Amino acid sequence: MVQSALFFILGFLCAGFLAVLLGPAIWRRAVRLTQRRVEASLPMTLAEIQADKDRARADHAMAVRRLEVTNKALQEKAATQTVEIARGHEDLKASKASLTAREEAASQLEARIAALEAELGRREEQIQLGSEKLAKAEQALKQRETALGELEKLYDEASFSSSNRQIELVARESQIDKISGDVSQLRSQRKEADRRYQLALEETRRAQEELKAEKTKSGELDKKLERLLATLADRDDKLERREKDLQRLRERTPGANIMTNDGGEPVSTADDFAGVVTPANDADPAQAKVEADRRRLEQRLTVLARENKRLRSELAGEGQRGTLAGDAELREQISELAAEIVNLTIRLEGPESPAAKVVGGPAKSGVDGSPSLADRIRALRDGAAG
Repeated sequence: MVQSALFFILGFLCAGFLAVLLGPAIWRRAVRLTQRRVEASLPMTLAEIQADKDRARADHAMAVRRLEVTNKALQEKAATQTVEIARGHEDLKASKASLTAREEAASQLEARIAALEAELGRREEQIQLGSEKLAKAEQALKQRETALGELEKLYDEASFSSSNRQIELVARESQIDKISGDVSQLRSQRKEADRRYQLALEETRRAQEELKAEKTKSGELDKKLERLLATLADRDDKLERREKDLQRLRERTPGANIMTNDGGEPVSTADDFAGVVTPANDADPAQAKVEADRRRLEQRLTVLARENKRLRSELAGEGQRGTLAGDAELREQISELAAEIVNLTIRLEGPESPAAKVVGGPAKSGVDGSPSLADRIRALRDGAAG
């Protein structure tokens, strides 16, 4: 703490010492600069003094001229104010004259006001009467306004109902258009249905015609079958007669070897008739095979007759369904049966049979591409020969 105070005092003393040393030099410098500035501002030569005087004279002349101009302006202003004062006196005189005239007019107006007040009294009475009439008229007007408001309400309701009716009318028109479109669509659908109905009628008519044709063909096939059955019965009679002849021959021939077929009936072999003279075709060694074929044909004929009855019952029960397929199957079976019967007839009658000559002719195919009766007979003969 003491050390700091000592340092502070030492610094202060050093600063005072430096100020004492530098103070006189700084003072002399300031005096010298001030002297130069004062000398520069004061005229030091005769020319400068003369110029200073001329400048003072010019300043005085300018001040005098400004005073003269100011005086002249004040004089002009005073003259103008004098003229205005005179004009004010004239205006005052005119105002007094007009005031007198106005006072006279005011007296006249007062008299007129009195007359007008009397007139106003009468008018007020008239106005009062008019007010009463106006009140009555306003009351009537209010009543009319009320009636008009009711009429406006009725008009608004009528316009609203009219707009609703118009909207309903537009909706009905749209419904009518839609119904018209539906009717046109239904008409087109009806035309299409009529066209389909006509097509169905035509198809039904064609189906009926085909059914009639098939029935006709079936009748013809039945007739052919009956003829074939009659022919088969004749052949059976011939076979029975020939069997009786064979039986008589067996009885005449002692020690003959007798065989039986699948049905248990006696069948003679070719050795049994060796050296025996028989009529033409009676001692044919294929007689047993012919007999077996005959029995097989009889069985097939029975099956075909039963199948024919079944097909007829199905045809009567089901109508047109399955007619063509059943008739085709029946025709195929009848054709096979006829081929076998004709083949058996050719075997029984021998090579001189007219059926053999017909079968030996050129081959012909059926109408629908199926094998003909002659082709079937040839196939049976080839199978038997093989």
